[in-house]
Amino acid sequence: MQPGNQTAIKEFILLGLSGDRHLQPLLFGLFLSMYVVCVTGNLLIVLAISSDAHLHTPMYFFLSNLSFVDVCFTSTTVPKMLVNTQMRSKAITYAGCLTQMYFFMIFSSLDSMLLTVMAYDRFVAICHPLSYTVIMNPRLCGLLLLLSWFICLAHSSLQSLMILRVSFCKETEIPHFFCELAQILRLACSDTFANNIVLRCITGLLGVIPLTGILFSYSRIISTIMGISTDRGKYKAFSTCGSHLSVVSLFYGAGLGVYLTSGTVHPSRRGSIASVMYTVVSPTLNPFIYSLRNKDMKGALRKLLQRSSSLR
Repeated sequence: MQPGNQTAIKEFILLGLSGDRHLQPLLFGLFLSMYVVCVTGNLLIVLAISSDAHLHTPMYFFLSNLSFVDVCFTSTTVPKMLVNTQMRSKAITYAGCLTQMYFFMIFSSLDSMLLTVMAYDRFVAICHPLSYTVIMNPRLCGLLLLLSWFICLAHSSLQSLMILRVSFCKETEIPHFFCELAQILRLACSDTFANNIVLRCITGLLGVIPLTGILFSYSRIISTIMGISTDRGKYKAFSTCGSHLSVVSLFYGAGLGVYLTSGTVHPSRRGSIASVMYTVVSPTLNPFIYSLRNKDMKGALRKLLQRSSSLR
Protein backbone atom coordinates (compact mmCIF):
# COMPACT_ATOMS: atom_id res chain seq x y z
CA MET A 1 0.00 0.00 0.00
CA GLN A 2 1.04 3.60 -0.55
CA PRO A 3 2.34 5.72 2.32
CA GLY A 4 -0.48 8.17 1.72
CA ASN A 5 -2.97 5.60 2.93
CA GLN A 6 -1.42 5.47 6.41
CA THR A 7 -3.48 6.76 9.32
CA ALA A 8 -3.46 6.69 13.09
CA ILE A 9 -6.16 4.10 13.68
CA LYS A 10 -8.21 3.93 16.85
CA GLU A 11 -9.84 0.52 16.43
CA PHE A 12 -9.91 -2.73 14.48
CA ILE A 13 -12.95 -4.61 13.22
CA LEU A 14 -13.17 -8.30 14.16
CA LEU A 15 -15.24 -10.04 11.46
CA GLY A 16 -15.78 -13.09 13.67
CA LEU A 17 -16.81 -16.57 12.58
CA SER A 18 -19.83 -15.61 10.51
CA GLY A 19 -21.44 -12.49 9.12
CA ASP A 20 -24.90 -14.10 9.13
CA ARG A 21 -27.06 -12.28 11.72
CA HIS A 22 -29.32 -15.31 12.12
CA LEU A 23 -26.33 -17.38 13.34
CA GLN A 24 -25.24 -14.88 16.00
CA PRO A 25 -27.64 -16.10 18.79
CA LEU A 26 -26.53 -19.69 18.12
CA LEU A 27 -22.84 -18.76 18.22
CA PHE A 28 -23.38 -16.72 21.39
CA GLY A 29 -25.10 -19.62 23.18
CA LEU A 30 -22.53 -22.17 21.97
CA PHE A 31 -19.48 -20.14 22.99
CA LEU A 32 -21.01 -19.04 26.28
CA SER A 33 -21.71 -22.69 27.16
CA MET A 34 -18.21 -23.80 26.23
CA TYR A 35 -16.65 -20.91 28.14
CA VAL A 36 -18.63 -21.67 31.32
CA VAL A 37 -17.76 -25.38 31.06
CA CYS A 38 -14.08 -24.55 30.43
CA VAL A 39 -13.73 -22.16 33.36
CA THR A 40 -15.74 -24.34 35.75
CA GLY A 41 -13.99 -27.57 34.80
CA ASN A 42 -10.47 -26.18 34.96
CA LEU A 43 -11.06 -24.32 38.23
CA LEU A 44 -12.46 -27.53 39.75
CA ILE A 45 -9.24 -29.29 38.73
CA VAL A 46 -7.17 -26.56 40.44
CA LEU A 47 -9.30 -26.64 43.63
CA ALA A 48 -9.35 -30.45 43.78
CA ILE A 49 -5.56 -30.69 43.47
CA SER A 50 -4.87 -27.92 45.97
CA SER A 51 -7.29 -29.36 48.55
CA ASP A 52 -6.10 -32.99 48.38
CA ALA A 53 -2.71 -33.66 49.98
CA HIS A 54 -2.38 -36.95 48.05
CA LEU A 55 -2.24 -34.96 44.80
CA HIS A 56 0.63 -32.70 45.87
CA THR A 57 3.00 -34.37 43.41
CA PRO A 58 4.90 -32.97 40.40
CA MET A 59 2.43 -34.40 37.88
CA TYR A 60 -0.58 -32.74 39.53
CA PHE A 61 1.38 -29.58 40.26
CA PHE A 62 1.92 -29.07 36.53
CA LEU A 63 -1.66 -30.17 35.77
CA SER A 64 -3.09 -27.52 38.11
CA ASN A 65 -0.92 -24.89 36.41
CA LEU A 66 -2.05 -26.09 32.99
CA SER A 67 -5.69 -25.79 34.08
CA PHE A 68 -5.08 -22.26 35.38
CA VAL A 69 -3.37 -21.28 32.12
CA ASP A 70 -6.25 -22.77 30.11
CA VAL A 71 -8.72 -20.55 31.98
CA CYS A 72 -6.59 -17.48 31.22
CA PHE A 73 -6.01 -18.62 27.63
CA THR A 74 -9.73 -18.88 26.87
CA SER A 75 -10.52 -15.71 28.81
CA THR A 76 -8.31 -13.61 26.52
CA THR A 77 -10.57 -14.19 23.50
CA VAL A 78 -14.04 -15.57 24.29
CA PRO A 79 -15.43 -12.82 26.61
CA LYS A 80 -14.72 -10.10 24.02
CA MET A 81 -16.30 -12.23 21.31
CA LEU A 82 -19.41 -12.74 23.46
CA VAL A 83 -19.67 -9.01 24.18
CA ASN A 84 -19.32 -8.13 20.49
CA THR A 85 -21.94 -10.72 19.53
CA GLN A 86 -24.40 -9.50 22.16
CA MET A 87 -23.83 -5.80 21.42
CA ARG A 88 -23.83 -6.44 17.66
CA SER A 89 -20.54 -4.58 17.44
CA LYS A 90 -17.37 -5.91 15.84
CA ALA A 91 -15.02 -3.17 17.02
CA ILE A 92 -12.07 -3.50 19.35
CA THR A 93 -9.83 -0.58 20.29
CA TYR A 94 -6.22 -0.41 19.12
CA ALA A 95 -4.96 -0.72 22.72
CA GLY A 96 -7.45 -3.49 23.46
CA CYS A 97 -6.36 -5.42 20.38
CA LEU A 98 -2.66 -5.25 21.25
CA THR A 99 -3.41 -6.19 24.86
CA GLN A 100 -5.43 -9.19 23.74
CA MET A 101 -2.66 -10.22 21.35
CA TYR A 102 -0.04 -9.88 24.13
CA PHE A 103 -1.84 -12.15 26.60
CA PHE A 104 -2.90 -14.59 23.89
CA MET A 105 0.73 -15.18 22.95
CA ILE A 106 1.73 -15.63 26.60
CA PHE A 107 -0.89 -18.26 27.43
CA SER A 108 -0.77 -20.15 24.12
CA SER A 109 3.02 -20.49 24.50
CA LEU A 110 2.63 -21.49 28.16
CA ASP A 111 0.27 -24.30 27.17
CA SER A 112 2.94 -25.68 24.86
CA MET A 113 5.72 -25.32 27.45
CA LEU A 114 3.70 -26.94 30.25
CA LEU A 115 2.74 -29.89 28.04
CA THR A 116 6.46 -30.38 27.34
CA VAL A 117 7.36 -30.24 31.03
CA MET A 118 4.57 -32.74 31.80
CA ALA A 119 5.96 -35.09 29.14
CA TYR A 120 9.37 -34.88 30.82
CA ASP A 121 7.71 -35.62 34.17
CA ARG A 122 6.11 -38.78 32.71
CA PHE A 123 9.44 -39.76 31.13
CA VAL A 124 11.21 -39.61 34.51
CA ALA A 125 8.34 -41.40 36.30
CA ILE A 126 8.26 -44.35 33.87
CA CYS A 127 11.87 -44.61 32.71
CA HIS A 128 13.55 -43.75 36.05
CA PRO A 129 10.97 -44.61 38.73
CA LEU A 130 13.49 -45.17 41.53
CA SER A 131 15.02 -41.71 41.03
CA TYR A 132 11.71 -39.91 40.37
CA THR A 133 11.37 -38.14 43.73
CA VAL A 134 15.04 -37.13 43.66
CA ILE A 135 14.96 -35.74 40.11
CA MET A 136 11.49 -34.15 40.19
CA ASN A 137 12.04 -32.35 43.47
CA PRO A 138 10.03 -29.20 44.37
CA ARG A 139 12.97 -26.93 43.49
CA LEU A 140 13.25 -28.32 39.94
CA CYS A 141 9.48 -28.16 39.45
CA GLY A 142 9.46 -24.52 40.50
CA LEU A 143 12.41 -23.70 38.24
CA LEU A 144 10.77 -25.39 35.24
CA LEU A 145 7.59 -23.40 35.84
CA LEU A 146 9.48 -20.10 36.22
CA LEU A 147 11.55 -20.81 33.11
CA SER A 148 8.36 -21.48 31.12
CA TRP A 149 6.85 -18.18 32.27
CA PHE A 150 10.07 -16.27 31.52
CA ILE A 151 10.34 -17.64 27.96
CA CYS A 152 6.69 -16.88 27.18
CA LEU A 153 6.79 -13.39 28.68
CA ALA A 154 9.98 -12.58 26.75
CA HIS A 155 8.49 -13.90 23.51
CA SER A 156 5.23 -11.97 23.90
CA SER A 157 6.97 -8.75 25.00
CA LEU A 158 9.35 -8.84 22.01
CA GLN A 159 6.52 -9.34 19.53
CA SER A 160 4.40 -6.62 21.15
CA LEU A 161 7.25 -4.08 21.14
CA MET A 162 7.94 -4.80 17.47
CA ILE A 163 4.29 -4.29 16.50
CA LEU A 164 4.39 -0.78 17.99
CA ARG A 165 6.71 0.37 15.19
CA VAL A 166 4.23 -0.73 12.52
CA SER A 167 1.95 1.77 10.76
CA PHE A 168 -1.54 0.68 9.70
CA CYS A 169 -3.78 1.60 6.81
CA LYS A 170 -7.43 2.59 6.65
CA GLU A 171 -8.34 -1.07 6.09
CA THR A 172 -8.75 -2.43 9.64
CA GLU A 173 -10.90 -5.54 9.17
CA ILE A 174 -9.47 -8.69 10.77
CA PRO A 175 -11.01 -11.95 9.42
CA HIS A 176 -10.94 -13.52 12.87
CA PHE A 177 -12.77 -13.48 16.20
CA PHE A 178 -9.72 -12.20 18.11
CA CYS A 179 -6.56 -10.20 17.46
CA GLU A 180 -3.90 -12.54 16.13
CA LEU A 181 -0.45 -11.19 15.34
CA ALA A 182 -0.23 -12.68 11.83
CA GLN A 183 -3.59 -11.18 10.88
CA ILE A 184 -2.69 -7.76 12.31
CA LEU A 185 0.56 -7.63 10.33
CA ARG A 186 -1.41 -8.13 7.09
CA LEU A 187 -3.11 -4.78 7.70
CA ALA A 188 0.18 -2.86 7.93
CA CYS A 189 1.25 -0.18 5.47
CA SER A 190 4.85 -0.03 6.67
CA ASP A 191 7.51 -2.67 6.11
CA THR A 192 6.87 -5.79 8.22
CA PHE A 193 9.73 -7.94 6.96
CA ALA A 194 11.50 -7.97 10.34
CA ASN A 195 8.22 -8.66 12.16
CA ASN A 196 7.41 -11.62 9.89
CA ILE A 197 10.91 -13.08 10.23
CA VAL A 198 10.80 -12.87 14.03
CA LEU A 199 7.23 -14.24 14.07
CA ARG A 200 8.10 -17.26 11.93
CA CYS A 201 11.36 -17.99 13.76
CA ILE A 202 9.97 -17.74 17.30
CA THR A 203 6.75 -19.56 16.40
CA GLY A 204 8.83 -22.31 14.84
CA LEU A 205 11.15 -22.55 17.84
CA LEU A 206 8.33 -22.53 20.41
CA GLY A 207 6.49 -25.13 18.36
CA VAL A 208 9.26 -27.41 17.13
CA ILE A 209 11.48 -27.56 20.24
CA PRO A 210 8.67 -28.43 22.72
CA LEU A 211 7.17 -30.93 20.26
CA THR A 212 10.59 -32.54 19.74
CA GLY A 213 10.97 -32.83 23.51
CA ILE A 214 7.54 -34.45 23.79
CA LEU A 215 8.25 -36.91 20.95
CA PHE A 216 11.63 -37.82 22.46
CA SER A 217 10.08 -38.37 25.90
CA TYR A 218 7.35 -40.61 24.50
CA SER A 219 9.76 -42.58 22.33
CA ARG A 220 11.70 -43.46 25.49
CA ILE A 221 8.46 -44.10 27.41
CA ILE A 222 7.15 -46.50 24.74
CA SER A 223 10.51 -48.26 24.62
CA THR A 224 10.44 -48.73 28.40
CA ILE A 225 6.81 -49.91 28.41
CA MET A 226 7.52 -52.48 25.68
CA GLY A 227 10.24 -53.91 27.91
CA ILE A 228 7.76 -54.63 30.74
CA SER A 229 7.02 -58.35 30.87
CA THR A 230 3.39 -58.38 32.04
CA ASP A 231 0.36 -56.91 30.23
CA ARG A 232 -0.93 -55.52 33.51
CA GLY A 233 2.34 -53.68 34.06
CA LYS A 234 2.25 -52.26 30.54
CA TYR A 235 -1.33 -51.05 30.99
CA LYS A 236 -0.57 -49.47 34.36
CA ALA A 237 2.47 -47.65 32.97
CA PHE A 238 0.67 -46.40 29.88
CA SER A 239 -2.43 -45.31 31.82
CA THR A 240 -0.33 -42.75 33.71
CA CYS A 241 0.43 -40.88 30.48
CA GLY A 242 -2.61 -41.70 28.30
CA SER A 243 -4.50 -38.54 29.30
CA HIS A 244 -1.49 -36.33 28.66
CA LEU A 245 -0.94 -37.93 25.25
CA SER A 246 -4.59 -37.25 24.33
CA VAL A 247 -4.28 -33.58 25.32
CA VAL A 248 -1.00 -33.21 23.41
CA SER A 249 -2.55 -34.72 20.26
CA LEU A 250 -5.56 -32.40 20.50
CA PHE A 251 -3.49 -29.29 21.20
CA TYR A 252 -0.80 -29.78 18.56
CA GLY A 253 -3.23 -31.15 15.96
CA ALA A 254 -5.38 -28.03 16.25
CA GLY A 255 -2.30 -25.79 16.49
CA LEU A 256 -0.89 -27.27 13.28
CA GLY A 257 -4.17 -26.54 11.52
CA VAL A 258 -4.04 -22.92 12.68
CA TYR A 259 -0.39 -22.55 11.63
CA LEU A 260 -1.03 -23.93 8.14
CA THR A 261 -4.13 -21.73 7.64
CA SER A 262 -2.36 -18.59 8.86
CA GLY A 263 0.25 -19.05 6.14
CA THR A 264 -2.25 -18.54 3.32
CA VAL A 265 -2.07 -15.33 1.35
CA HIS A 266 -5.82 -14.68 1.53
CA PRO A 267 -7.00 -15.90 4.92
CA SER A 268 -10.62 -16.94 5.23
CA ARG A 269 -12.94 -17.77 8.09
CA ARG A 270 -11.78 -21.38 7.86
CA GLY A 271 -8.70 -20.23 9.77
CA SER A 272 -10.97 -18.82 12.46
CA ILE A 273 -12.83 -22.11 12.73
CA ALA A 274 -9.51 -23.97 13.08
CA SER A 275 -8.58 -21.53 15.85
CA VAL A 276 -11.76 -22.43 17.74
CA MET A 277 -10.41 -25.97 18.18
CA TYR A 278 -7.10 -24.56 19.41
CA THR A 279 -8.33 -21.77 21.68
CA VAL A 280 -11.70 -22.99 22.99
CA VAL A 281 -12.41 -26.68 22.37
CA SER A 282 -9.05 -28.01 23.57
CA PRO A 283 -9.06 -26.13 26.94
CA THR A 284 -12.71 -27.13 27.43
CA LEU A 285 -12.04 -30.83 26.90
CA ASN A 286 -8.86 -31.00 29.02
CA PRO A 287 -10.65 -31.32 32.42
CA PHE A 288 -12.79 -34.18 31.08
CA ILE A 289 -9.77 -35.98 29.62
CA TYR A 290 -7.78 -35.73 32.84
CA SER A 291 -10.64 -36.49 35.25
CA LEU A 292 -12.59 -39.24 33.46
CA ARG A 293 -9.50 -41.44 33.00
CA ASN A 294 -7.89 -40.76 36.37
CA LYS A 295 -9.13 -42.43 39.57
CA ASP A 296 -7.18 -40.06 41.82
CA MET A 297 -8.69 -36.99 40.13
CA LYS A 298 -12.20 -38.44 40.28
CA GLY A 299 -11.74 -39.18 43.97
CA ALA A 300 -10.42 -35.68 44.68
CA LEU A 301 -13.29 -34.06 42.76
CA ARG A 302 -15.81 -36.21 44.65
CA LYS A 303 -14.33 -35.14 47.99
CA LEU A 304 -14.34 -31.49 46.91
CA LEU A 305 -18.00 -31.61 45.88
CA GLN A 306 -18.98 -33.46 49.07
CA ARG A 307 -17.11 -30.90 51.17
CA SER A 308 -18.77 -27.99 49.39
CA SER A 309 -22.27 -29.53 49.72
CA SER A 310 -21.76 -30.18 53.44
CA LEU A 311 -20.96 -26.49 54.02
CA ARG A 312 -24.33 -25.39 52.68
